[in-house]
Amino acid sequence: MDTAQEDATTLTEPKKTVTVSGSVALLEGLIAEGTDTIFGYPGGAIMPIYDAIYDYKDKLKHILVRHEQGGTHAGQGYARTSGKVGVVFATSGPGATNLVTGLADAQIDSTPMVCITGQVFAHLLGTDAFQETDVINITTPVTKWNYQITDATEIPSVLAKAFYIARSGRPGPVLIDITKNAQLQMFEYEGYTPCEHIRSYRPKPLVRKEYIEQAAALINSAKKPFVLFGQGVLLGSAEQEFKAFVEKSGIPSAWTILGAGAIPTDHPLNVGMLGMHGNYGPNVQTNACDVLIAIGMRFDDRVTGRLDKYAKQAKVVHLDIDPAEIDKNVKADVPVWGDCKETLPLLTALIEEKQHTEWLAEFRAFDKIEQETVIQKELNPETGEMTMGEVLNQLNELTKGDAVIVTDVGQHQMVACRYAKFNNTRSNITSGGLGTMGFGLPAAIGAKFGAPDKTVVAIIGDGGFQMTLQELGTIMQFGVDVKILILNNRFLGMVRQWQELFNEKRYSFVDITSPDFVKLADSYYIAGKRVEERADLAGALEEMLNHKGSYLLEVMVAKENNVFPMVPQGMSVSEIRLK
Repeated sequence: MDTAQEDATTLTEPKKTVTVSGSVALLEGLIAEGTDTIFGYPGGAIMPIYDAIYDYKDKLKHILVRHEQGGTHAGQGYARTSGKVGVVFATSGPGATNLVTGLADAQIDSTPMVCITGQVFAHLLGTDAFQETDVINITTPVTKWNYQITDATEIPSVLAKAFYIARSGRPGPVLIDITKNAQLQMFEYEGYTPCEHIRSYRPKPLVRKEYIEQAAALINSAKKPFVLFGQGVLLGSAEQEFKAFVEKSGIPSAWTILGAGAIPTDHPLNVGMLGMHGNYGPNVQTNACDVLIAIGMRFDDRVTGRLDKYAKQAKVVHLDIDPAEIDKNVKADVPVWGDCKETLPLLTALIEEKQHTEWLAEFRAFDKIEQETVIQKELNPETGEMTMGEVLNQLNELTKGDAVIVTDVGQHQMVACRYAKFNNTRSNITSGGLGTMGFGLPAAIGAKFGAPDKTVVAIIGDGGFQMTLQELGTIMQFGVDVKILILNNRFLGMVRQWQELFNEKRYSFVDITSPDFVKLADSYYIAGKRVEERADLAGALEEMLNHKGSYLLEVMVAKENNVFPMVPQGMSVSEIRLK
């Protein structure tokens, strides 16, 4: 029999089947998709899946979080450092509703996750059964796709579709709700087939050559071009393509907080951070450039300030994989649809090699002003209380920019994003679009599982830490080597700053009392220390980083230290304040 006959015979042979439960089919599918870690919390409606996973301990690592929201943030941290899809399990009712914040965070920050929720028996749907909620309608606005399974035979195909949707195109979270009867149901399982196409779903728009050519013509004719880059570069694994584009074009480039790390912080064409608390030069120069090239970013309001005063003098080239982002906030003169890993090399091939020396020097002049007015005072204070900036400066000296930095939300987040050094891709893990307090600690847990060989430092404020501190239990139980750095200013600092600047220091419910964090850590068998004096800071940071295992370091910083520069709400980016 020749090869062609053998192939024809194989195609006509029936697939081998085996009788399995819906729960087993789910786990087999997860393994086939490359899943190695699951963050979850069991309950009645998902118990059959948890019973099945008991026999998969050698193939699937399950991390028992202390709250389902912590599970979603851990899944986000895992996905952001590993580049894989984060997987989360939760039960029905309150278990499922506790996922909503993390799903919303993942949706706006384009983080790929597949969340599996248990649900009551199908015949009980709509009866207000114990722990029944309509999780599909609840999560529709905060997921890229969701689906309820009531028949086990659907599990393999729906799971394959879920992973495909979560990771393809502009990534995002997907939720599958599986009724208990479907988890228990036995059926003839024919194996798992990954999904590679869904009719009517086009994850990557067709690249149009004419737009690439128009973009190149604008860039080549520009006297003062400016690149704004975001997380799309990282999500597209296009760091090398982006670097090649920037270095050939010689264009000054600034980043959104989720784009940090696409090129190293110290790269000569990296001119700093955009946005409300970004660097002085990038904000002011946005309204001075003649061509604005936006790559994998969505013109968020924290980046643009007042849209009616944003880059009105510039021609705008916008590269994005999601056509819905083109013209949504800022009108593009040239829309370049597509995956930037594909579009950037095409664009790079057409642009002229240049060095915009005089234009870059303008950024450096603004840098000097910011250094003298803000940065030196923040990073190297000689007297007074410790600043958050000097803590970050000392941390940089020790990590050399090679650590994964996970931040919570608030003043410390802005300080960390401004001053931390990021030499590597996927090393800045933060809650961008949703700004979720409580994100930091569980996300750091997931980040460590996603990048086990990296030093992971969670930088958290005293307010945000108290929102998810129960995840210290997860760190304790699974021996997660996370370094926790609490910057304690005894305030809800970002809100307090606004109240000081815009509400005449009417400090309304921002003065927060905290427990003894070091004793709290000790109760979870986590080593820790508190630092109150500047002279002790460097040694304490070094001790934290060198300690084998998790460590909590609380640093008492100035109570009323503000983060500057700042673009006040309702102002133009060129109206940024230095003090």
